[in-house]
Amino acid sequence: MAEVQENKNSIQVIERMMALLDVLAQSPDPVALKHLAQATGLHPSTAHRILAAMTGSRLVERHEAGTYRLGIRLLELGNLVKSRLNIRDVAGPFMQTLHERIGEAINLGIRHEDEIVYIERTSSGRSLVRVVYLVGGRAPLHLTSVGKLFLAEDGPEKVKAYARRTGLPGKTPASLTSLPALEKELDKIRRHAVAFDNEEAEIGLKCVAAPIHDDEGRMVAGLSVSAPVDRHKAEWVAMVKETADAISQAIGYVKPAAR
Repeated sequence: MAEVQENKNSIQVIERMMALLDVLAQSPDPVALKHLAQATGLHPSTAHRILAAMTGSRLVERHEAGTYRLGIRLLELGNLVKSRLNIRDVAGPFMQTLHERIGEAINLGIRHEDEIVYIERTSSGRSLVRVVYLVGGRAPLHLTSVGKLFLAEDGPEKVKAYARRTGLPGKTPASLTSLPALEKELDKIRRHAVAFDNEEAEIGLKCVAAPIHDDEGRMVAGLSVSAPVDRHKAEWVAMVKETADAISQAIGYVKPAAR
């Protein structure tokens, strides 16, 4: 019985620590003890005791006039977590959930120079189309939904340079093989933060993709759903964007506040 009570008290202390850290994280300036106590609903003496323990472990720094801010130890831990993060491992469970909701193949792709490399895929097992998006597979940026997301991140000069380097080769009659057509498509992607592949890499196959951003706001991967044209549904757009946003958040991305 005493052990159960001790565990309960330990959990309560951890919950209070997290509440204090959350309040400190919301303020760019050092926060007074009085405000921390009010914001967390803790008695000032309780808040002070917990803050003292966190100060000792460098999770929190104490400043003059009894104010507090997040400590350097959190930065050290955050950098350690970041160094160990594997986008494929983080995205896996989110991709599986989306696959179960949609029932079609979910792809995760990253950029390598002028190509997309697919690093993870959940197979639907339903498609009779010869899908090009296999793990380890590559495709030119301008022919894929994920690749076009990366090109949309580039400025006009970089896109022109890509077009010069590659010559914009096509795979199907729907492929974007001219710079004006590609630029028009990229403008649309920038406005809507979603990209499509309308049978541009393979006849009969359509894809929709959304970007994944890291903690510095950089696009590091793209998430896409690929399926035969006749099985595509408009509601997948919101679902793919929602899942990509969730993966971004899981690797530290914080969406800028709306102005």
